[in-house]
Amino acid sequence: MVTKRRKKNASPPSNPPAHTGFRISMREITCDEISRAVSEMCVEANCLIAPDIRAALEKARDSESSVVAVEVLATILKNAEIAEEKHLPLCQDTGMAVVFLDVGQDVRIVGGNVREAVDAGVARGYKEGYLRKSVVADPVDRRNTQDNTPAIIHYELVPGNRLTVSVAPKGFGSENMSAVHMLKPSQGLEGIVEAVVGTVARAGPNPCPPVIVGVGVGGTMERAAVLAKRALLRPVGEPNPDPFWAGVENDLLARINRLDIGPAGFGGRTSALAVSVLPSATHIAGLPVAVNISCHVTRHRTRIL
Repeated sequence: MVTKRRKKNASPPSNPPAHTGFRISMREITCDEISRAVSEMCVEANCLIAPDIRAALEKARDSESSVVAVEVLATILKNAEIAEEKHLPLCQDTGMAVVFLDVGQDVRIVGGNVREAVDAGVARGYKEGYLRKSVVADPVDRRNTQDNTPAIIHYELVPGNRLTVSVAPKGFGSENMSAVHMLKPSQGLEGIVEAVVGTVARAGPNPCPPVIVGVGVGGTMERAAVLAKRALLRPVGEPNPDPFWAGVENDLLARINRLDIGPAGFGGRTSALAVSVLPSATHIAGLPVAVNISCHVTRHRTRIL
């Protein structure tokens, strides 16, 4: 019998793999769904104050000893009521759209490009919601893009088959007061506290206090900054899950509220409503600390698709 000679160095034939019994299930989410969610959240975040922040402002109003501070807080709450009733922006600076996408590793996004889908949602939301367009295409020539795009997008790959979308419009009265500090490891916790409290003190009335302070500790320069921004998504009043950092947050809040900046900068015991810290692993030679200051409405909305 004549047989064909196998080519030199050719691999021997192999049997197809046996069926293991496992099935990979990818869940599809369309770009249209993402655009629609982003569009709606841009309007909601800009026009409706979050329940946790409203409750914190009411608590601050009821506990303030300064007559002027009480009046300012009451005015802030009245402004929120009018914005909700008339579906108007809480603030004339409707912010640059910051979008967090936590993408489940078992999610398949179909029907287009994710970046284009997010930007389309931002453009639609800012147009249909009559929100101010505040984005310029180039930081030097300053030409307005006319639709508040492009958005700032932060992607995170996470387990599961869901896509969590958070939209956080960020005004620059507060963003301009934020800072990154590259500390030495020897400065330790004391250095972190000084960096955070010092940043808020230098900001004074500029970021529309009472503020909410997001703090990112560790990582690299850019990692700390993203952590500080993400920290602002945590509901006011929700404690840090780590008892150590929960204690640090309480200490920072107490120190900031002793600065006597007060609501709108007129003095009082409510300079900040909350401090939220997100720590991360870092290099043996570094201690990055990012402080992202946000105004009293700290706009954000989250949906799970």
